[in-house]
Amino acid sequence: MGALMSCMSGTSPSDSPPQAKRRSSASSRRGGKAAEIDEQALAAAAALVLGQRGGGGAFDRSASVRYAAKRQQQGPPLPRSSSTRPRSLADPELQPQHLLAKELNTKDLETNIIVLVHGGSGINSSDTNKISSLSEYAEPLTSYLKGLGDAEKVILVGHDFGGACISHAMEMFPSKVAKAVFLCATMLTNGHSALDIFQQQMDTNGMLQKAQELVYSNGKDRPPTAINIDRASVRDLLFNQSPAKDVSLASVSMRPIPFAPVMEKLTLTEGNYGSVRRFFVETTEDNAIPLSLQQSMCVSNPPEKVLRLKGSDHAPFFSRPQALHKTLVEIATLPRAQAS
Repeated sequence: MGALMSCMSGTSPSDSPPQAKRRSSASSRRGGKAAEIDEQALAAAAALVLGQRGGGGAFDRSASVRYAAKRQQQGPPLPRSSSTRPRSLADPELQPQHLLAKELNTKDLETNIIVLVHGGSGINSSDTNKISSLSEYAEPLTSYLKGLGDAEKVILVGHDFGGACISHAMEMFPSKVAKAVFLCATMLTNGHSALDIFQQQMDTNGMLQKAQELVYSNGKDRPPTAINIDRASVRDLLFNQSPAKDVSLASVSMRPIPFAPVMEKLTLTEGNYGSVRRFFVETTEDNAIPLSLQQSMCVSNPPEKVLRLKGSDHAPFFSRPQALHKTLVEIATLPRAQAS
């Protein structure tokens, strides 16, 4: 959810080609582990939609783009937002030179590199319907971390389902992650999946249940391959506090999430995942992952600190961009607590 990517068309359940139905019929005769996985996926899909029928389009896996902070010398001014949203007093517009505290010395930071891991698809053009695991979905992120030097570290910021991706990365490369920030994201515990969180969301306000659509690219008698969001529900679910122009851009750019990574249960150990400093950023007007559910995740898996973006919907980069920036700078500058 919340991805800003190019659109791809797909096949709805009613359009499933004959060859797909033949494959699924053959697969129904399979036994052993493969059949068991299919049954689990179908059961999860049934629980997720609670009897609703699904449809949708193709999607592709996550990709993360890194932006290293660079001090800008004399040159052209930074681009300004095209939004027509009235500036909130709680989120004032700041000039670039005021975004960082003057006394901040970046040399004192453990790292000045922040990697933003969004909640949906990235720029990678792989076929969503062929993504079969979380490790495959998060491969662009883990490949980037693997390529860092021995002494290099980054701050990971995961949004929405990006929380599961950065959790996977923290488990694989704990020495490369200085801090992990869960931005209204799925902050999971060992042995749980993002699907567990999304099912809790449906119990909270029911909006996700009404908005979601399942994609069955291999036929309706096979497990779903992706989860889509009904375009008519996008604003109320994800962008209820965001500027109209940003909502329009997001609405034409979104794509679904592959289903297999969502239902995958994570293995998170105290020695790896647990060794990374974690922070959670709450969004108070969030309809996709309501505040009560965010707080429940923090109780189950307490982070080092919880910060709050008042008045933010599920897309704080649209609804509260200045406040989000300030919060990320605050987290980046937090020193490790001294042992008593």
